[in-house]
Amino acid sequence: MSSTSIRDRLQQGIYKIIHPLVRFLIRIGLTPNAVTVIGLLLNIGVAAIFIFGAEQANRGDLSYVGWAGALVLFAGLFDMLDGQVARIGNMSSTFGALFDSVLDRYSELILFLGICYYLVGHHYFLSSIFAFIAMIGSMMVSYTRSRAEGLGIECKGGLMQRPERIVLIALSAIACGIAGHYIGGDYKLFVPGIPFHIFETMSIFTLPITVMAVMTNVTAIGRIKEAKKALDQKDAAQKNIPVQKIAVVATLLITLALSGINSASAKGVPDKNTFNEADTFPVPQQYDKLLFYVQRTPNTNTIMYELNYEKDGSLNEEKPVHVYWLRYTEKGVPKRELNFIQRRYAYGLHTKKIAPDHWELRFVSYTAKPLHLIKATDGKYYVFANINNNNAVLKRVYLKIDGGTFWSPNVVYIELKGSDTGSGITIAERIKP
Repeated sequence: MSSTSIRDRLQQGIYKIIHPLVRFLIRIGLTPNAVTVIGLLLNIGVAAIFIFGAEQANRGDLSYVGWAGALVLFAGLFDMLDGQVARIGNMSSTFGALFDSVLDRYSELILFLGICYYLVGHHYFLSSIFAFIAMIGSMMVSYTRSRAEGLGIECKGGLMQRPERIVLIALSAIACGIAGHYIGGDYKLFVPGIPFHIFETMSIFTLPITVMAVMTNVTAIGRIKEAKKALDQKDAAQKNIPVQKIAVVATLLITLALSGINSASAKGVPDKNTFNEADTFPVPQQYDKLLFYVQRTPNTNTIMYELNYEKDGSLNEEKPVHVYWLRYTEKGVPKRELNFIQRRYAYGLHTKKIAPDHWELRFVSYTAKPLHLIKATDGKYYVFANINNNNAVLKRVYLKIDGGTFWSPNVVYIELKGSDTGSGITIAERIKP
């Protein structure tokens, strides 16, 4: 099992546990931004505990470290709650995504401020340097993802993302505080022949921070490599647009300009549909089971929607559509299943059987547009949609996304494309959600 799937399973379990708390926060009227502010205030409290421990406690008193770790864990809970409150309470907003991201950075920097102050105050100078390096790495992990997404690609990999960092700091601090209570904060382990101790109680906290200092920067560098690979592929795809296609478009534009057929062009207003960004995306190979596919910025990875047949050849009544990824940005164009969050909150489908060989489908993230999976007279299944007030066989959905976050993306428009059932002509419609 991959580290990503393990992480997804853990996240799924945590979401189930905190779901009642999310509902409670919504009932008492807390907004996602308010939850984010509470998380920031708690992290300020963590820094205050570390600073107070540096000023008031002696070097052997590690109780402040333990209590700070407990509060770090509690504050980390609010980092998860704000996104869930936004989603379940239908309170997502583009500004909320920005507000959450900025305050998360403030929270983490303030947390490391407290840690560095404590370590310097009690003369753990080498450990304070590693804590500072860990802070740099933590910021670069977040920045590389943000910058890559700004350039139109996903960049989420690595072993030391924010949840892992928070859990590692919290648990190591708690363990250090508990160990200090039972074995003493001044405990040191010496090995014969070595003039200095190789371990002390405080190492329970400082060693994980040292590991974090290394792994955060390794994660940031790994994301840069991942981004480079995707960006190189994107640049190559843009450079390899066939010359014939450019010539055809140019000829069409000249013809329309001279003939005055296009009223918008005749008035000097450019036609916004002359160039469709989605047309530069790869077209998946067609096969019998494929119903339609979804593509979206910031990259060319494609979500495929195909018929879900049983081993006996019959269509699965409960889940007639199988959804999975085609990862164009990865070598070999591998298939990959959606993870739990993508399936439940982004690209999955709500399925409702209406009649024999007829299901209503709705995207979990956009329920306003019903689709219909129906067995036609030719014995084949098609997904039908209303496109520009015409009944059409759906072929492609394209989402133009400009920034935002996973939970609250800034969707500029949704484009539906298919063939009119009456004339067979390809038609398209753009929807502004």
